[in-house]
Amino acid sequence: MIKRDRLVQTFCDIAKIDSPSGEEEDMAKDLTARLESLGFTTMRDDYGNLVATDGRPNPILLSAHLDTVEPGRGIKPSVEGDKIVSDGTTILGGDCKAGVSAILEALESIKEDGVEFHPVELAFTREEEIGLVGARNLDFSLITAKEAIVFDGEGPVSQITASSPTYIGFDIEITGRAAHAGVEPEKGLSSIRIASEIIIRLPQGRLDETTTVNVGTIEGGTVRNAVPESTTVRGEFRSTNLENLDELRVQITDAINEVERLFPEATIDNDFHVEFETYTLTDDDPATMRVKETLRGLGLDPIMKSSGGGTDGNVFRLNGISSVVVGMADHGMHTVREYVTIPDLVDAAHLCEALLRVE
Repeated sequence: MIKRDRLVQTFCDIAKIDSPSGEEEDMAKDLTARLESLGFTTMRDDYGNLVATDGRPNPILLSAHLDTVEPGRGIKPSVEGDKIVSDGTTILGGDCKAGVSAILEALESIKEDGVEFHPVELAFTREEEIGLVGARNLDFSLITAKEAIVFDGEGPVSQITASSPTYIGFDIEITGRAAHAGVEPEKGLSSIRIASEIIIRLPQGRLDETTTVNVGTIEGGTVRNAVPESTTVRGEFRSTNLENLDELRVQITDAINEVERLFPEATIDNDFHVEFETYTLTDDDPATMRVKETLRGLGLDPIMKSSGGGTDGNVFRLNGISSVVVGMADHGMHTVREYVTIPDLVDAAHLCEALLRVE
């Protein structure tokens, strides 16, 4: 039986464990102890991802990630009515510890009730928040499941991520020429000035319903009184439309080439890299059918909603695993105003349990 108070306590306990991207070890150790106490065999792959299994064939894979974004250190969760919140100085860590706690509560309930349950594998990844890095480095030889449910969506568990875009990051490295800004600026070639010429030529924001472009960071210069020699511009573009992606790559490349002609003495290098690839769920997708049927059995109506973000589900699907991403009761992700709705968190645990119980 799913127990609300235990579920809330589990969430609050793991939310207090600092686990910003790249620093997930304490979280992995805590989760390993919990899973082994439930009878699972645990493994860590070479990248530090945590995989667990009950050893039986034809399992369902349940997954969430271990890391959180910043500011995510010293989180102090508290319950306010039907919500769990932070103290406002940090995120709450519901992304993705709400998903982790829902999975743990389902496993606790099944063990406590002593009922028959479907074979299960578990995958908890590192560094999801910085580009699905853990999943992209996951040792898939440890995974035998053909279907996965990923607890990493925003909103109620009935909200299914119907589609996700391809995400392409780009880095532009500009090298100009340093000089004293007050004594001989004419001898310099400002890399920041060149970067600005590139940026104003780039599309920005939402271009259509499924296509976005963003310049995220600009890093350049060393001191106030020197013409900056080096600057790096980092950005991204996303779309479910492959033609749009090709056109944007050409646009960005053309902008760089145009500015190179304006500043022939500068060196401009660029790199495009795919962080994750698009998918759109279909009605005959095995994991989608399983989740929809289970939700309806709980009296919940499945809600299909497209997302502009990516999850480990993108990577699992690329590796031949039918994957569905469901909500985990979290709202306001990546902000200090983040909160988890407790009734929805209970529903997430109920879905996880119902997926595993054998009637």
